[in-house]
Amino acid sequence: MKLLLKAVQNAVSPRDWGRRNLWGWLNAVFNKVDYERIKAVGPDRAAAEWLLRCGAKVRFQGLDRFQHDYNLLPTGPLGRYKIQAIDATESCIMYRGFDHLDGLKHLEEIKFNKCIYIEDTCLERLSSIESLQESLNTVEVVSCGNVTDRGIIALHKLRNLEHLFVSDLPGIKDQQATANRLQTALPHLDIVMDLD
Repeated sequence: MKLLLKAVQNAVSPRDWGRRNLWGWLNAVFNKVDYERIKAVGPDRAAAEWLLRCGAKVRFQGLDRFQHDYNLLPTGPLGRYKIQAIDATESCIMYRGFDHLDGLKHLEEIKFNKCIYIEDTCLERLSSIESLQESLNTVEVVSCGNVTDRGIIALHKLRNLEHLFVSDLPGIKDQQATANRLQTALPHLDIVMDLD
């Protein structure tokens, strides 16, 4: 137990240590980025491990079903499996883990549904990853209470974004202005905002 407590303390900043409950601490540990692991197995495998550890699902190119069991991740040549879609519904992914997404070149779709740790900084980080600016074309953000207009507007950096669905986001204060800013930046974008 002391080793687990030490790992948690190392993963959580001292300022946050007193404010988080046990689950928050464990989730912070699950989201810690291991850059050596990324170098060893490649970005797609490392990202899949992170996502599944946090309760998300991934779909690899050429496969029809989402992978949700960490122990059943495909084996074989490390470069063979490329993440094409992420379903982060009710997962514990948070900002500190988003460096795992850097280097994914085939990710086309991502869903954030009922993700309590997803906030504006996560969407800003997602949008700043160069490889995703080229590949990501579908984003869904539903029932993520910490997302505001600022986070949704940040998605304008995803140059190939074609479909955006947002729903049940109480932090969105000016739906029309947010939609207009995105539409101006991405004229080909199909936006569905179900916020009423």
